[in-house]
Amino acid sequence: MIELAAERIAAAVDADVLREGGAGRPERATVDSRQVAPGDLFFGLRGATADGGEFAAAALEAGAWGVVVDRERGRLLAESDAPVAGWLLASDDPLASLQSLARTWRRELDVPVVGITGSTGKTSVKDICHAILPFRVHASPENYNTEIGLPLAILAAPPETEVLVLEMAMRGLGQIAELCAIAEPDVAAITNIGPVHLGLLGTIEAIAEAKAEIVAGLGEEGRAVVPVDAEALEPHLHDDLVTVTFGAGGDVLALSAEVADGETDAVIGTPHGEARFRFPFDEQHNLANAECAIAVGVALDADIATMADRAPSVAFSRLRGERVELGAGITVVNDCYNANPISMRAALDHLVAVGAGRRVAVLGGMAELGPDAPAYHREAGAHARQLGIAPVIGVGELARDYAPDEWAEGPEEAVAIVERLLEPGDTVLVKGSRAVGLERLTDELVARREA
Repeated sequence: MIELAAERIAAAVDADVLREGGAGRPERATVDSRQVAPGDLFFGLRGATADGGEFAAAALEAGAWGVVVDRERGRLLAESDAPVAGWLLASDDPLASLQSLARTWRRELDVPVVGITGSTGKTSVKDICHAILPFRVHASPENYNTEIGLPLAILAAPPETEVLVLEMAMRGLGQIAELCAIAEPDVAAITNIGPVHLGLLGTIEAIAEAKAEIVAGLGEEGRAVVPVDAEALEPHLHDDLVTVTFGAGGDVLALSAEVADGETDAVIGTPHGEARFRFPFDEQHNLANAECAIAVGVALDADIATMADRAPSVAFSRLRGERVELGAGITVVNDCYNANPISMRAALDHLVAVGAGRRVAVLGGMAELGPDAPAYHREAGAHARQLGIAPVIGVGELARDYAPDEWAEGPEEAVAIVERLLEPGDTVLVKGSRAVGLERLTDELVARREA
């Protein structure tokens, strides 16, 4: 529940009250009228193809606590004779109102806020933080990491929250700064800097500048968590900033690590001492993500032993390295939430390190790599061949540059190819940028096997 009185909500969203509702308080905020439940506060946002304000009346009819719409839409609703209850609030910009209310609730909670960004691993670090931090943690659900998703994530935090862990996405300069203005982070974590969004920003230095906005968004007592080897970030750090580094040679690092039976047993060193962590994953890149999450705990002065005790409970969001058994000893590593040159190479390396039998890769294209995209795809395809991965099935136009053994226009067309090529005992990596939609391929494979 958003424990703010109606009058305070109206002030926070800078809106006029055109019609009063009940005396209660909203359960949650939403921007999707199809998901409105009794007690919700609906924000009618204008999108690229539709105006959410058009559905405000339907939201009220569904039992919404209230709606926030633009002033013209509010006037029309106020003048209508529709017998609907609920608060009717009108503002100049419902999106700005949503963000302002989230900032107000963040301040009302008055708890430490962790912001996480980076070229890869943001969601995995968030998931690990959610599991190991010894506090009542509220974390961004799924990929609520944009100018709309992040404020919704904040407003979903219950009053008993002790730490907010928020993922922050970036597609251009100024966007993380905008998210920081809403979330006001106390700890800024950058997972890594790599060739992601090159099509928009052009250079690694520009990407580092954009990511470093999260550091600039810290208050005077804020702390930064950064990879020890991220040279591109150095111009954006300063001596007065308390910084916790992670990775080999950093403040938080794996002193030893053993991988067996899908688990990683690691001794992690920190400025607060050492502890043995047992993680329910076997990917090397997730050990790096775990180092980052532990460094966040160090920045929050969390007890290292308690974090270690909680490590076995780590669970990742769907489509991020999840294992799917198809029968006949065939295992699919479903890692198709997103892809870029860093995560693709790591996923291919991991494919070779796990399982038995043949290693097969179903690879969608990697988006937003700019004019060098063909070269990045060629390098990934060459790396797969050097590792002995075969066959490689490419999906989508960009995937032609992998020089795959077979190619399909889309996930649906790839299903028949994959089914024809699979053999008992295969381990199959499915990975590509989100826009390719490779989860449809995996879901169809599972459905056919179950049928």
